[in-house]
This record gives sequence, structure tokens and C-alpha cells, in this order.
Amino acid sequence: MSTRTYQVRTFGCQMNVHDSERLAGLLEDAGYAPAEADGVPDVVVLNTCAVRENADNKLYGNLGHLRPTKLANPGMQVAVGGCLAQKDRGEIVRRAPWVDVVFGTHNIGSLPVLLDRARHNESAQVEILESLDVFPSTLPARRDSAHAGWVSISVGCNNTCTFCIVPSLRGKEKDRRPGDVLAEVRALVAEGVLEVTLLGQNVNSYGVEFGDRLAFGKLLRACGEVEGLERVRFTSPHPKDFTDDVIAAMAQTPNVCHQLHMPLQSGSDRVLKAMRRSYRQARYLSIIENVRAAMPDAAITTDIIVGFPGETEEDFEQTLEVVRAARFSSAFTFQYSKRPGTPAATLPDQLPKQVVQERFDRLIAVQDEVSWAQNRALVGTTVEVLVSVGEGRKDADTQRLSGRGRDGRLVHFAPGDASVRPGDVVETVVTYAAPHHLVADGPLLTHRRTRAGDNHESGLRPKTPGVGLGLPSFGRPEPAPADGCAVR
Repeated sequence: MSTRTYQVRTFGCQMNVHDSERLAGLLEDAGYAPAEADGVPDVVVLNTCAVRENADNKLYGNLGHLRPTKLANPGMQVAVGGCLAQKDRGEIVRRAPWVDVVFGTHNIGSLPVLLDRARHNESAQVEILESLDVFPSTLPARRDSAHAGWVSISVGCNNTCTFCIVPSLRGKEKDRRPGDVLAEVRALVAEGVLEVTLLGQNVNSYGVEFGDRLAFGKLLRACGEVEGLERVRFTSPHPKDFTDDVIAAMAQTPNVCHQLHMPLQSGSDRVLKAMRRSYRQARYLSIIENVRAAMPDAAITTDIIVGFPGETEEDFEQTLEVVRAARFSSAFTFQYSKRPGTPAATLPDQLPKQVVQERFDRLIAVQDEVSWAQNRALVGTTVEVLVSVGEGRKDADTQRLSGRGRDGRLVHFAPGDASVRPGDVVETVVTYAAPHHLVADGPLLTHRRTRAGDNHESGLRPKTPGVGLGLPSFGRPEPAPADGCAVR
């Protein structure tokens, strides 16, 4: 009997990207193998997002495209998971009866069993849990990158932002035990990974479950003790929970990158109140000021929503003022869109599309001007680049490679005659700046071949087992048993 194959398609945020890695790990542990790029998988998993306005259309459009393939391949199974599955539940099977499995954000680990059950019963299986009992640390993960890895430190969110549907779909915050986080970080580094990104809906409220409001800063410092770990990033913090000890940990821990992504959403105190964002403009800018005082080279990025219900021209101008004052290196900008089930969807004074579009265009123009000015100031400076794959769409035409500087900026560089692989580390000098990237066309100053580069060249990707190491703790995890087995 041939091995069944799978394909996971991911929509949405970093949370979903990492969830997809876990889904891949689960399927491989259950005996599945990744499908060839030009083959027909035995199982297609759609890992969905519910944040954007067109998320529903994207899901059902993809399901519609899959229908003829499934009809031509009767043994093929289609599974839908993620936030839209949590929201729509049985509605997905009603609208797309060729779907075999629907599973929610809290029961990712059930996927292999649900696929078996659907195949055995010859009927669709819908399983949606309402909440998590414990953090799902025991799930394996098949990683997409040989050099960088996501590490979840929490799931869910305790905030009640009026525009956001995530808390109702992901549930209340569940914190992962620090020992489990550090064990996964060490497991990734042991596989050659150089960079980890600590991931949570609100990373700096980490510790709320076990009563330590300084837990996130301690976790950053503990990551600094992991030998071989060269870069640590995190996303996303909430301004209301941001504490000075985190800034100190960032500044004092050598492998923590001087990069901060901190959502603003709006620069207007009135709009922030309507959004239930429990900070105000002055508080936000004071955090930025403190970060830059401790790390003058810090690159700060943000999220901004334009056209929230009731936003006036004066409110929007205040957002532009904060953008200029904060000097963001880049911003993820969104036009407000109604999400059914959120309080903001029922607010009066929903803005006309043309007003939102005009403000959005102005915001983009101002942010591009700010970004470009900051990037131009870096021309002539030396940048360390961790080489990646697929980030430079024109690299083949320009004979360049691409990667990220320690501050997170995208750098396109000329490798010259050096045999540079994704996962290697180079130093080069910035020769040109654009609003969204830097270019370094001079000779490389250094080129360091790494184990991550070796793994990429060999087609190897890390696979981490689930971990469970007991009570919360910081510092080095206990040594593995002599036979090398992980504690599960």
C-alpha cells in the first residue's frame, strides 16, 4: 500500500503559519508524506483565517476549485481548519458537501483521527472544541525553514478589541510553560536553526496564567543563554502591557534583535477608546521613546487600521502625526472591514468606501516617505544578512540574493562569486535604499557557511517533537535522558 500524501494551504497570520507546521508534523507522525508539487495529494488541508473581509470568499473559492479534483480522485480528502472553521462550523459542510473534515483552532491534534473516521464512516466529521484545557505543547511540527523557526509562547487573547474576532475564535489566553518554550528553542537550534520568533497574540502579557508579570522579559533573557541561537524576535506585543523590563531585556541580551513590531491601530485617543484599546497616543509614543533611548538603532514596525467607524478627518490626522513622530521603519496598513460577530460591525457611522480609500492612500504616502528617509540614512553602513529564500521576487533577474538584517529589514545583495546558500550569514555594505528594502551591490565583506545552509542545500527541514517539561521555570532545561528520548 502506497504512502498517503498531504498538502497544507495556509491563509492569514504568523499564528496560522506555525499552526500549519504543526499540522504537517502531525500528519507525518501519522504516516503521511508531503505531496509532490505537481501531484494530486490524498489530503488537502485548508488552514483558514477569519480576520479579513474576503476571508470567507477566499475559503469557498478554494473549495470550489478543489471540487473537480476531488470528483476525479474519489479517495482524496479535504479538511478545513483554523479560525473560519471555528466560526462557521457545520456551515462549511452545508455549503461545500465535498469537505470531509472540519476542525477548530482548539483541536488541531485531532486531525489524523478525524481523517481516519471520515474515511471509515464515509461521512463528514465536524469537531469544534470551545476552549483549550492546556497549551498544546505536545504537538510535533514540520518546519518550513532550515534557518528560522516560530515558537509559540501563548495562544488566545484576553483583550476585547471591538474590531477583532480572534478572542472569540482562539479563546482566552493560555500560556505555555517557560521550560517547554526553551526546550523547543533548544530542539530547533540542535537542528541547525539560527533564528527563532516567539509568537503570541499578546506576547507581553505572557505569564498571566502563572502569576508572573515579568515573565516575558525573563524568557527573552533565558533565550540569550541558548548556545548557537543567533537571533531572537517576537510578535506581537500590546502597548497596554509593555513594561520597561522587556526593553531592558531587549537591550541587554545580545541575540535579541533590536526590532519591535507594536500595533498602533489608530493615533486618535477617541478612536482608540472606541476600539477598546486600553492605551492612548501619549502612552504609545512614550514606549517608542524608551525603546529608542535604550536601542537607538531599533527598527519599529506597526499595524494601522484606517476608516474605523466614526473616524473623523481630525482623528485620521492624529494617526498621521503619530506615524511621523514614531518614525516607523514600515507599517502594515489595513482598511477597516466589518467582521460579523465583532462589536464594531454594529457601530453607527460606518465610513463610505471612497473616504476610507482616500485616507488609506494618504497614509501609505506618508509612511513610505518616513520609511524611505530612514532607509536612506543606512546607505554606506554595514549590515549582517541572514540569507533567506523567496523574499526577492526579482532576484533571478538582478543576480542578487535576499535576506533580513538583524533589524528585520529586507536586504537584496550581490553574492559575487561566493557560493551563498539560504541559511548562510553574510556581511555587506548598503549601496541603495528604497522605502521597503535595502540594496547592497558591493563585494561581500564576510560570508559564513552555516549548518542551516548545509541543511537547506540538502533539502532538510527541522522537525521538532512535542515537549512537556513540568512546572514553569527559567534557565536551562533539565538534560535529556541518557537514551536521548524526549520527555512527553
